[in-house]
Amino acid sequence: MGVEVEVVAGSYEQISFGYHVCRDGEDWTSTPDFTHHAHTASLSAVASNNRYIATGSKDETIQLYDMKKKIEQGALLHHDGTISCLEFYGSSHLLSGGEDGLMCVWRTKKWECLKTIKAHKGRLSSLSVHPSGKLALSVGTDKTLRTWNLTDGRSAFIKNLKQNADIVRWSLEGDKYVVVTSDKIDVYNLDTATVTATITNPTRISSVKFVQNTCLAVAGDDETVRLFDLTTEKCTCEFKAHENRVKAVDCFMLDDFCVIVTASNDGFIKLWKLHLDKLPEPPKLLLEVNTTARLTCLTVFKPTAESEATEEQNPQPTSSTATDDLPLPSKNKRVRIATEEVVLEEERSTKKVKKGGNKKKTQ
Repeated sequence: MGVEVEVVAGSYEQISFGYHVCRDGEDWTSTPDFTHHAHTASLSAVASNNRYIATGSKDETIQLYDMKKKIEQGALLHHDGTISCLEFYGSSHLLSGGEDGLMCVWRTKKWECLKTIKAHKGRLSSLSVHPSGKLALSVGTDKTLRTWNLTDGRSAFIKNLKQNADIVRWSLEGDKYVVVTSDKIDVYNLDTATVTATITNPTRISSVKFVQNTCLAVAGDDETVRLFDLTTEKCTCEFKAHENRVKAVDCFMLDDFCVIVTASNDGFIKLWKLHLDKLPEPPKLLLEVNTTARLTCLTVFKPTAESEATEEQNPQPTSSTATDDLPLPSKNKRVRIATEEVVLEEERSTKKVKKGGNKKKTQ
C-alpha cells in the first residue's frame, strides 16, 4: 500500500520546510518539496488541514500556503505580537491565538475573520477545538483555563490555575482534555471539569499529541519521547529520538501501526514506526531528514481522496457543515490575500491597521 504525506516544519531561521514522504512497501523515502521564506522572524506555530498550511511567527503574521495549487495564498494580519498557536477545524475554519491575548476565527473560503475574542489578559499560550467544533479551550499567562462556546463566541467557563499553563489539548473523542504546566500534565474529565489524573514528565514539556484517546505522546527539553497511559498514569514506552531536545511531535495512523513524527533543535525530522499493541517495545526508525536548521514546530499534511474530489467539484464551497457551529461575523473583518489588503469597518471609531510595517489609526 503506497502512502504519501507532507511533513512541514518551521524554524528559528524564519524558514518553513516541506518534505514529500512516500512509502512503497517497506521502503520510505523523502523528497524536498519546498522551502518557504515568507516570514521576517522565527516561526512559532504551524498547522494544516486537507488543503492549506498555515504558519505563525514572531513577525505578527500568519502566512498561508495552498498545497493543492502549490502557491502562496497570502497573509493574515490581525494580531499584535507573536502568533503563539494555530489550529484548523476541518476544511472550513482556522483558529489563531497570539501574544495580544486574542483568539481569532477565520473562514478558509475567503479568509475573512469571523470573530475576534479577547480571550486572555496576557498572552494566549495555547488553544484547542473540540472534535464537535462547538467548544474551544484556551490557556494564557493570566493563570486561567477558559472554555469558549463557539456558537456565539462567548466564554462558557473560567477556571483559575495555580500556574501559567503552556499547552491545552482535547482528546480524540472529546471526552477529556489535558492541561500542561511546565513538566506536569493534568487530565480533566469533560463532564465534571475535574482532574482525574496527573502525570509528571522528567523535563519541561514542549509538545504533546494524542496517539489514541487514552495514549499521549510527550516531548520535552531532552532527547526522549515518552508515551503515557492516561488511565494508569504510567509511561508505557520511551525512546531516544534525537541528539538534542525535541521541540515538536505529531503522528498519523497507518494500517496496523502508528507513525510518530518528531522535530528537534538538532535539525532532524524523524519518522518512527510504533506498534501500539506491542508496547513497551520501542519504535523503529523509518526515515530521517536533516534540515540543518533549528526546528521549532511541526505538522503532518495528509490529503484525503474525499477532500480532493470535493475540491475538484467545488474549489470554493459556498457552505460548510461546521459553519453553524462557529461564530457569526464580527463587526470588523480583516484579511490580506496575496498583495491585496481589505479592511471593513462598521460602527467603530478606531481600528489598528498595519501597513508597511507601521501602525496607524484610521477613522
